[in-house]
Amino acid sequence: MNITITPTETAGVSRRLQITVPAETVASYEDQAARKYATQVRLPGFRPGKAPPSMVRKKFPEAVRQEAIEIVINEAFREAIQREGLNLAAQPHVHDLKAEPGQPLEFELHCEVRPELTLEKLDGFALTRTETPLTDEVVDEQIERMREQKAEWTPVDEKAAEGDMVTVLLSTAEADGSLPEGKEYRLVLGGGQAIAGIEELIMETGPGATAEKSVRWPDDFPDESQRGVSKLVRVVVKDVKRKALPALDDAFAREVGDFDTLDALRAAVKTDMGEHAKREADADVRGQLIKQIVEANPFDVPKAWVMQLVDGYMQMYGVPEAQKQTFAKEFYPMAENQVRRDLIVDTIAERETLQASASEVDVRVEELAKARNADPGQVYAQLQKQGRLSEIEREITEERVFAWLLEKNPVTVA
Repeated sequence: MNITITPTETAGVSRRLQITVPAETVASYEDQAARKYATQVRLPGFRPGKAPPSMVRKKFPEAVRQEAIEIVINEAFREAIQREGLNLAAQPHVHDLKAEPGQPLEFELHCEVRPELTLEKLDGFALTRTETPLTDEVVDEQIERMREQKAEWTPVDEKAAEGDMVTVLLSTAEADGSLPEGKEYRLVLGGGQAIAGIEELIMETGPGATAEKSVRWPDDFPDESQRGVSKLVRVVVKDVKRKALPALDDAFAREVGDFDTLDALRAAVKTDMGEHAKREADADVRGQLIKQIVEANPFDVPKAWVMQLVDGYMQMYGVPEAQKQTFAKEFYPMAENQVRRDLIVDTIAERETLQASASEVDVRVEELAKARNADPGQVYAQLQKQGRLSEIEREITEERVFAWLLEKNPVTVA
């Protein structure tokens, strides 16, 4: 195709190309556009698609012209990408289109290309491994949290105290001093769900009783316009419930899971917490390593890839439309780091032939099946159906890559 290509920007993974197509080339595509458009319209006396292109052009000049422009743009951008040898990371975008009849067609093509990582420095990094000591007190705290999850709330006739759950009707005076109808709230006192003055009023009021008092809003209240403001508050305490923790005994262990004794539960919790601490320490070391690799081997990443990851997380978390812009802004740096990490792992895996093999995936599936006491074939089929075999392959590949890196970068234990 007869086009002129002028690069206007080459920075990192960003490319901008000014494309110019001669007017006669655009005109030559109008017959092709007319033939294509003829398949979509009917003209009296002709079967669909059989009307002469000249007649179609005369009958539908603007539509044919637009069709020709679209064909030219598509052909031109493919030609430009091929000539410039660009390995695209995402679909290019057309900007500043000029397509006046009888004039050359011009537009700017904005592209992002796949980054080419050299990763010349992959050793000599300082890595520190830190694991939180797993004391009996830490294990006890976890078991207490498990007791909290199994706690029962029992109604009481006393005034509420800190830690109690209350159901209240709460109303706050309007600007004119009037008290609207109360709204129902369920609160656990002492948890910061209500400002201190309101919690104090609730704790001064017995179940079934009503009380009113002027309450001062705190100086650090999120709504700046309400800071330090005093308002009349009315509270109706509908009920008070007190938490009752289950006894810490063998019966509790059996209720929590498949444990005959409290000692068996404690041992399982200690093992799980130890494995979790190890995974956290491993992840921290890997994070240090990736950070230092990026600092020693800086490279840009395509924004399209980062935003694709951001969009995926927004769908996963069900982010409302009104919050998407804020979420994207806050999550973008984390997504960018994830893209960098994936590129580094992929580059090293390919360069050093560290990709997971099919046999390694099979072994990992067998381990999962054994842990579930299930048939390996059935587990494999289930994972394949769910599209999760690639996750296992990726997990093994990452393990091999980081093992290779850690051979080159010893870790100091803090």
